[in-house]
Amino acid sequence: MRILGIETSCDETAAAIVDGRRVVSQRIASQMQVHARFGGVVPEVASRRHVETVTRVVAGALADAGAAWGDLDGIAVTCGPGLLGALLVGVSAAKGLALVTGLPLVGVHHIAGHVAAAFIDTAITPPCLALVVSGGHTELLRVDPPFCLTKLGGTKDDAAGEAYDKVARMLGLPYPGGPEVDRLAQSGDPAAYAFPRALMEDEGFDFSYSGLKSAVHNEIAKQRQRGEEVNPADVCASFQQAVVDVLVEKTARAVIRTGLRTVVVAGGVAANQGLRRALTARAAADGFAVHFPPLALCTDNAAMIAVAGGLLLELGVRHPLSLNAEANLSLAAWQQACGQRSG
Repeated sequence: MRILGIETSCDETAAAIVDGRRVVSQRIASQMQVHARFGGVVPEVASRRHVETVTRVVAGALADAGAAWGDLDGIAVTCGPGLLGALLVGVSAAKGLALVTGLPLVGVHHIAGHVAAAFIDTAITPPCLALVVSGGHTELLRVDPPFCLTKLGGTKDDAAGEAYDKVARMLGLPYPGGPEVDRLAQSGDPAAYAFPRALMEDEGFDFSYSGLKSAVHNEIAKQRQRGEEVNPADVCASFQQAVVDVLVEKTARAVIRTGLRTVVVAGGVAANQGLRRALTARAAADGFAVHFPPLALCTDNAAMIAVAGGLLLELGVRHPLSLNAEANLSLAAWQQACGQRSG
């Protein structure tokens, strides 16, 4: 299937054409410089930028693919979760295009899209485990054939990526903060600070990062109050080690509990070098396989939405033109809306 994917859940306006699992073309209009001066994404600004660019980005993806509307088999779009205004732009664009072209429409859950990114240009197929780690999500999922996602556990408060950004802000690092924390961590001492590893001993698969953020904030504040110089590299290394230790341990336990020997890692934090090294080492030690998508497919992109949409269309899933965006769309509610056909 040749599918057009549209992604506008946050601050990236993206469109892509995929043929099965192969990316034919992709255009991404980044808003990073726009939001950098605010130190984070401003929802209203993001929405307006999506309105300005979505038509041009879609046209560019089609042109790059050398495709006409008659060459496509469907349109997939992120329908949630995400920033409501931003989602509405993409969903509205996709519905308008589906109405004009007569192509079938399918709404894709953002997390399902990230999982599908791991299937691009690989032979990996369900069943497998998926660790989704991003600015808005930290979840462990079981992925069963043909494309049924079951949540094993998730964050009880803040996502890992959000914690990275907040720690970066505490240290005065430039936006986006996550990559900067990862970069500094490479030269720091991961044992410099004994930051907490929340829920590490818990037998479940949930995560928590609010306490870790508070611990980092308090340590930085105490050092500054004492007139001591804060070593950003040591703070970043110790913070990152605390995050990675829990992610790796919970994932390894899920492998044992489920018996699934393949793990795919998705989301923006999947690009983190510390996580890549630690999980790869644990996989080698414990005898399971781990796959990280290329760096370009870790962050939000439309190719992952198109691949997920293609999988759903093959299962007969179609959404009406009454499809709406939902900022807090749950994975379970989305699968139910898909008629449980993915399960």
